[in-house]
Amino acid sequence: MKLYNTLTQKKETFVPIEAGKVRMYSCGPTVYNYFHIGNARPFIVFDVLRRFLEYTGYEVTFIQNFTDVDDKIINRSHEEGISPQAVSEKYIREYFVDADALGIKRASLHPKVSEHIPEIIQMIKTLEEKGLAYNIGGNVYYRVDHFRDYGKLSKQSIEDLKSGARIDINDEKQSPLDFALWKKKKEGEPYWESPWGQGRPGWHIECSAMSRKHLGETIDIHGGGQDLIFPHHENEIAQSEGSCGKPFANYWVHNGYININNEKMSKSKGNFFTVRDIAKTFDLEVVRMFLLMAHYRSPVNFSEPLLQQAQTALERLYTAKYQMLFLLEKAVAATASEDEIRWITALDKYKKSYIEAMEDDLNTADAISVIFELVRELNTFLDENSSKPAILAAQALFGELTTVLGLAVKEKETSLDADVEALIEQRQAARKAKDFKRSDEIRDQLLAMGIVLEDTREGVKWKKA
Repeated sequence: MKLYNTLTQKKETFVPIEAGKVRMYSCGPTVYNYFHIGNARPFIVFDVLRRFLEYTGYEVTFIQNFTDVDDKIINRSHEEGISPQAVSEKYIREYFVDADALGIKRASLHPKVSEHIPEIIQMIKTLEEKGLAYNIGGNVYYRVDHFRDYGKLSKQSIEDLKSGARIDINDEKQSPLDFALWKKKKEGEPYWESPWGQGRPGWHIECSAMSRKHLGETIDIHGGGQDLIFPHHENEIAQSEGSCGKPFANYWVHNGYININNEKMSKSKGNFFTVRDIAKTFDLEVVRMFLLMAHYRSPVNFSEPLLQQAQTALERLYTAKYQMLFLLEKAVAATASEDEIRWITALDKYKKSYIEAMEDDLNTADAISVIFELVRELNTFLDENSSKPAILAAQALFGELTTVLGLAVKEKETSLDADVEALIEQRQAARKAKDFKRSDEIRDQLLAMGIVLEDTREGVKWKKA
C-alpha cells in the first residue's frame, strides 16, 4: 500500500514498524459541542484507513483521543451552568450518537486528557530537564529555538515563522513561537497539582503524552485534518521527539478541507453545519457516502444538491443488495451451472481493481466506482433463474467491498417489511377485484410511510422514498 506522507510530501510504500501490526493515532474532538461536517471528514477517513488495513490482514491498534480539558469547554460550562467535566461527558456521549450514525467504528481506545495528567507532567519535566522547556511563574513553555527540526512537517523555517508571528508586548514568553505546555490556574478553571504549581495542560502536549503511553515512542501513522499540520502536529513532533530523541510518526496523513457552497466553512460566514444539523434532513450514511466519493486529500464542496446525489448513489447500492436478497429467496437451483461457475471466477477482477484503488493512497473514489461496475455486472447477469451459489457469491463479494467502506451495511427492517408486504398484498387483491379506489388508498398510505412501489418483471417491489 502507498500513502501520501505529509512529512516527505510524496507517496511512500507503507511499511509498519512491526510486521503485521499497525499503530495509528488520529486527533479526536474537543468535546464542548456537537461535531461539525469538517470534523466528520477525518473521523470517516481514518475509520476507513483502519478498516482497510484490517481487511488486508493487519492487526491495528487505533487511538483517537477526546480533548476534555480546554478553554472552549470551560466557556461552555459557564454558559450552561454546569461543571467542565459535565460538559465534556455530555458531548462525549453525543459524539458517539453521531459517530454511530456515520458508521464510525469505536477506536481501540478513546483516551481523555483528564486521565493522563501524570504522563503529561512527566513529559514536561523531561523537556524541562533537556532545556527545551522553561517555567515563568507557573506557566511552562516549549523553547522552539532549541529544537532544530521545528517546521519540518509544515515546511516552514523558524526565521519565516518568527517574521510572521504576532508580537504581544505583554507576552511573557522568551520567543513569540514558544507555546504553552502547562498553564497556571485561573479562577473558576479546573486544575491539577504539578511541580510548577496548580494548573492544567496546554493543548498540544496531550496528544504526545497519550500517543506515547498507548502506542510507544514511535508510531506508524498519525492522522488528522489538514488544518492541524501547523501548529498542532508540528508542536507534537517538537514535544515527542525533543523528549525522547526518536521519530514520533513514520507516516503523517492529512485530509483536505471542506468548503460550503464553494466558500470556506466559517462560523463568521454562517455556513457552519454540525452533523446533528444535517441529520435533520439526511440519513448520516449519505454524508459518509458523499465524503468517500472524493479522494481524502482533495478539497470537497459541501452542498445539499451534492448530498442528494450521494443519496441517490447510496440507494443504488441498497437496491442491489436487496435485489440479491429477493433473488435468493426465489432461487431454486442448488448447484451452479458451468456458465455461472465461470462468471463467479471472473468476479475476482472487481476485487483486484478495488484493492488496487484502495492501496493507491486510499483512493475511495475509484474504489466506489469499482463497486458500481460490479453492481452493473450483477444487474446484468443475475435474474430469477440464477442458482443459489451464484447469488451467494455475488452477495459475498458485494458485502466484502462495501463493508470495508462502511457503506450499505444496514439490513432491511423486518418489522416494517412485514407491514409493507401485507399492504402490498391487500393492494394486489384490490386491483384483482378492480377496486381501484382501495388500491389507490393503499398506495397513498404507503407513500405516507415513505414507501415507493415499483412494478418489475419479478412483481411489485418497494423502497424507501
